[in-house]
Amino acid sequence: MSDKAKARHPVPGSERMPLPGARLVGAIDPNEKISVTLVLRRRAGGEIGAHLSGAARQPLTREEFAETLGAAPDDVAAVEAFAHEHGLNVDAAEPAERRVVLSGTVAAMSQTFGVYLGCWEHPGGKYRGRTGDVHVPEDIAPIVEAVLGLDNRPQARAQFRHAKGGVVPHAAPTGSFTPVELAKLYDFPGGAKGKGQTVAIVELGGGFHASDLKTYFRHIGVKPPSVVSVGVDGGGNHPGDDADGEVDLDIEVVGAVAPGAHIAVYFAPNTDQGFYNAIAKAIHDRRRKPSVVSISWGGPEVAWTDQAMRAMDSLFQDAAALGVTVCAAAGDDGSSDIRDQSQDDGKLHVDFPASSPFALACGGTRLEAANGKITREVVWNEGRQDGATGGGVSQVFDLPSWQKNANVPESPSGSRGRGVPDVSGDADPLTGYVVRIDGRDGVIGGTSAVAPLWAGLVALLNEKLGKPVGYLNPVLYGLPEGVFRDIDQGDNDVSRQGKPYKAGPGWDACTGLGSPNGAALLEALQAGTPSV
Repeated sequence: MSDKAKARHPVPGSERMPLPGARLVGAIDPNEKISVTLVLRRRAGGEIGAHLSGAARQPLTREEFAETLGAAPDDVAAVEAFAHEHGLNVDAAEPAERRVVLSGTVAAMSQTFGVYLGCWEHPGGKYRGRTGDVHVPEDIAPIVEAVLGLDNRPQARAQFRHAKGGVVPHAAPTGSFTPVELAKLYDFPGGAKGKGQTVAIVELGGGFHASDLKTYFRHIGVKPPSVVSVGVDGGGNHPGDDADGEVDLDIEVVGAVAPGAHIAVYFAPNTDQGFYNAIAKAIHDRRRKPSVVSISWGGPEVAWTDQAMRAMDSLFQDAAALGVTVCAAAGDDGSSDIRDQSQDDGKLHVDFPASSPFALACGGTRLEAANGKITREVVWNEGRQDGATGGGVSQVFDLPSWQKNANVPESPSGSRGRGVPDVSGDADPLTGYVVRIDGRDGVIGGTSAVAPLWAGLVALLNEKLGKPVGYLNPVLYGLPEGVFRDIDQGDNDVSRQGKPYKAGPGWDACTGLGSPNGAALLEALQAGTPSV
């Protein structure tokens, strides 16, 4: 029986809706070439759960992972045969990453996956879009967990905020900090520089100028770190747009906190496919072997397909098995997680990928200091215009066992989902980070800065401990008091209508467990505190 005569099945969770305010304006050239990524199941017997628990767990090598938890050769071969039957090219097959990249014309892709691809126009521009489900033949339906890339809408936004007035030459408003100053205020472990570690940074646009980095690190008195660009899906280091702020911020924070670490920046297009492929490439990079991944891009769970979230969550499980820590920004738009007020549905949302239980979700505070000491730290909330920390309860991921005693409130739907964030750090642009972007000095804030701040701290911890801390979440919730600065003032309600969530003693849905006390955290990890 030919593939075209076989029954077709929808890929679970693949349904797409148009972007808010988008309208279909025409067809896509049927001869246009596009690519898609098929995410495959783990091989039979590839149970990852045994590799995720226990603080003393020995991480798998990337070679061991490929042999035990990657895709089965027969599954890869079945997908390649499927592609051949439909006249599609196999551009890449990565069994360890459980992904196969196919390319072909719009006409071939539409027929192959049972979708109509049209040109959609929305307030931010145009994109190639689809609605409804993606379909695959019944013989490969059990193999394929996600099909990404048919729709190329912008999937995520950079989670950074400029200080009022933007980035201006030689501006350093009173109350701003260099990352080095913040590391001292948060008592990051001394005598460590991240030696022997590679920090991966995922970017979905923008770029950096080497001259800016050289000038910046000379200005703050830090030896410039080793930085390399890695292109994914045609992405690359292309400075010249607003995303440059994100790229420079991430590199400068990690490089200032952990100057001895190597930094690898993985550039990919801002689509669900590009985002997934960049993370997969970083986590499974056998050459550079990152021990930490920093992600400062995201969007509300409601903006994602379920297949994409599940696929990326599975990647973060890969990271946990490999001993890689994933730090993700919790968002800059408060408990609504919606930046454009005209699109606000009045509901509470959390940001993904921070809402994955296998990501260390990083929220934001407003920090004030004098004479080298923190004098006040509260929840970051400057309102909708100037931003507030994301945080809340996931509508997608269940409450993890390690949060069972954290008093995570019910979600708006009444269920008890994964609570966001886990940890926090200075994020208010009014008490933000001194940076250099496109030849100009200025100040930036946002949870975008907190993810690389924590990534830098993790690199220091890894060096001090002589091994990767890996999947930190279960461990952090079992640590004694004093490891975090508990933030108990403020809320992240940008609507100012009294909606949850408010800070309080212990974990809360604004700043998580709190901001770091780096030396105390190292001491607790050295003591071998058991996970919850």
